[in-house]
Amino acid sequence: MPNTKRSLSLYWKCQLIGWSLAALYWAFVGYLGSNFSLTLGIFHFLGDLCIYIIPTHLFRNLSKQQHWEQLRPKKLLPIVITAILLLGSIFMVLTITKNYWFRALWEPNFVGSLSIYFKQSWLTTWMTGIRLMCIWILAYYLYHYAQAEIRASKESARLSLVAKNAQLDNLTAQLNPHFFFNSLNNIKALVNENPIAARRAIDLLSDLLRTSLYNRDHALITLREELDLINDYVELEKMRFEERLQVSFEIESQTLDAKVLPLSLQNLVENAIKHGIAQQPEGGIIFVGITAQDGFLFATVQNPGKLQIHANTGLGLKNLQERLQLQFNGKASFSIEILDEQSVLATLKTPLQWAN
Repeated sequence: MPNTKRSLSLYWKCQLIGWSLAALYWAFVGYLGSNFSLTLGIFHFLGDLCIYIIPTHLFRNLSKQQHWEQLRPKKLLPIVITAILLLGSIFMVLTITKNYWFRALWEPNFVGSLSIYFKQSWLTTWMTGIRLMCIWILAYYLYHYAQAEIRASKESARLSLVAKNAQLDNLTAQLNPHFFFNSLNNIKALVNENPIAARRAIDLLSDLLRTSLYNRDHALITLREELDLINDYVELEKMRFEERLQVSFEIESQTLDAKVLPLSLQNLVENAIKHGIAQQPEGGIIFVGITAQDGFLFATVQNPGKLQIHANTGLGLKNLQERLQLQFNGKASFSIEILDEQSVLATLKTPLQWAN
């Protein structure tokens, strides 16, 4: 049979162990005093646990409901100060009331009203409560900040891994064996007919391989660098498609220093050639547009053809979507849509960032 026994969470383990140690400390202080009673000490211990755990647990629930754990330190500080003062005051009232009634019940010679007892001990008890609640609250939020840093480190490591995988995935999708051998065959045909063009094709193919394998160490590159790669890629593809492939760029000059994901726009151009131009006997024109608006960089790639069901589920585009999600924390978007019966539009939207 499966084991259905549930263990205590880390939170409750810390609550019970931490506050039990605090309550045992006060029990030990009482033991060192005069007229120590084991029964009374047990009641004080249990009463202290209730005074410690109930208010802090209620505050923890309120904090989770209001999502205070997600606030930055500057915004959280006023809440922490207010909580320490409030919980310290609650501790004071509950502790004084508990001590008074326990003494009234267990000490036959004890006389005096609650108000007098309160005036005699409120300041010391309040300061004790402030210290205890300060320790608890700071430990609580420091734990959550530490967990947030750990999660951020894990996300950063995952982003680095995805970026590395993207290099290989892009090389597989962009320079697949079919494309690679076609390029080599084109180069072979040019060796005798046009040696200059053949040398240029070899340089382009070499640059693409080098860029895909070795020059992707940065999470973001400038749009200018991305366009240089696209121009090399398009020039090499024109050896295969010749006049069937035309590319028109309409780019706002101020966006050239904007940062983009490496091989992101190139991936859209590649997709447009593979699923658009290659499927059209007469070829066509790919329109690439880059604009900046409202704090975002908009990149569009329009190509002739029809939207294929599997066109936006390939390895390269799926990889692009995940990299966008990780790099920009959900603030970037990517979509492919049908403009008309003979035209498809891919749109890439990323937060606008500038190169230093």
